Amino acid sequence: MANHVNWAILGAGKFARDHMGPAIHAAARGRLAAVGTSSAEKGAFFEDMAPGVEICTDYDAVLADPGIDAVYLPLPNHLHVDWSLKAIAAGKHVLCEKPMCMEAAQFDQLIAARDASGLVVGEAYMIVHHPQWAQAKAWIAAGEIGPLVQVDGVFSYNNAEDRGNIRNDASKGGGAIPDIGVYTYGCTRFVTGQEPEEILHADLAWEDGVDVWSHVTARFPSFRYSAVNSMRMAPRQEMTFQGETGRVRVCVPFNANVFGEAQVELHRPGHETLVRRFPGVNHYVLQVEAFNRSVLDGAAWPNPLEFSKGTQAMIDMVYAKAGRPAG
Repeated sequence: MANHVNWAILGAGKFARDHMGPAIHAAARGRLAAVGTSSAEKGAFFEDMAPGVEICTDYDAVLADPGIDAVYLPLPNHLHVDWSLKAIAAGKHVLCEKPMCMEAAQFDQLIAARDASGLVVGEAYMIVHHPQWAQAKAWIAAGEIGPLVQVDGVFSYNNAEDRGNIRNDASKGGGAIPDIGVYTYGCTRFVTGQEPEEILHADLAWEDGVDVWSHVTARFPSFRYSAVNSMRMAPRQEMTFQGETGRVRVCVPFNANVFGEAQVELHRPGHETLVRRFPGVNHYVLQVEAFNRSVLDGAAWPNPLEFSKGTQAMIDMVYAKAGRPAG
């Protein structure tokens, strides 16, 4: 392999076109070499963005190409495990969109395949690559807010009019929690290094077999947690970590540069506030560059499959507490 990673994307949906395709193209030490799509229109977008990219209508043919080193999988949720395993079997490194699995136990076969192959296999959980989250974690670890007491957050948007959206389709692994609960749950685990002991309350609203609104509270070893996730509310997102003497607020925790400028605040006693801003930082590019380093240099991947399994385990706990609707 040359000193760069040749990437392929399987699927050319909106997220791949708007964010991850451009990020792969822009990231250092990587090259977008191929895109699998049956849509000529979507393929044309990538040809315009990255001249020389190969457009292929057959995913299996992409995986069979010896010139491809890594694949990015932005497919519907229910296809993630199967295509990740196919890509690993073909000798490709894998970066798969979240949620990578529909149940925590499914991660075991991915972990086994990763370990047997020696390949880099990870979930595309971009927020852990953003420096605002490193800052929030550092402040809390340094005791800047005293012992942590409460974590609360919200992440919402409204796609009620987009009935064809896969997030509204139970057969494709839809739902607000698989789509955005992974962020409110996962970022809490990432910052604190703790796992939920018990889901205390799980109030979910359902439409056509998918959760569209939820309020969840949980007990962690040293703090309590509360969060709302919805795809039937006006857009809003923020996370707050509150201690005995101060609090850390992440103002645009998940969609930096889209929802607003990334900004993290440290509120200290005496109404003193320290603000760190991160204008223009693209966590998708940082994510791809981190993956390239893992492939080329053997650098540790910041959120291994074991971390992703832990977030899915919390999702499983929430669903178990709430109970799924009949049918």
